[in-house]
Amino acid sequence: MVRISGDDRSAERRELDELIAAEPKTPLPDLPPGTTAAPVEYFLGQLHRPLAVAGIVENGVIRMLDPTVSFPEHTRVIIVASDPT
Repeated sequence: MVRISGDDRSAERRELDELIAAEPKTPLPDLPPGTTAAPVEYFLGQLHRPLAVAGIVENGVIRMLDPTVSFPEHTRVIIVASDPT
């Protein structure tokens, strides 16, 4: 076995990884006729992408500058503010 530079696994771990890699592949499931393939992401649900929105703080309340932007209830947000100087 050739050791790759930067590989800090123990000899036991490398041997276990080789055994796992040598196992036979799992067969494809029996699907009903006419079923089309779909990417895994389809089954994992909607992917969320970050969105940056400009805003301003007035009396301790953040107001977005673009009135057309709205978020669903219970949306998590991260607020990044410039240094108030």
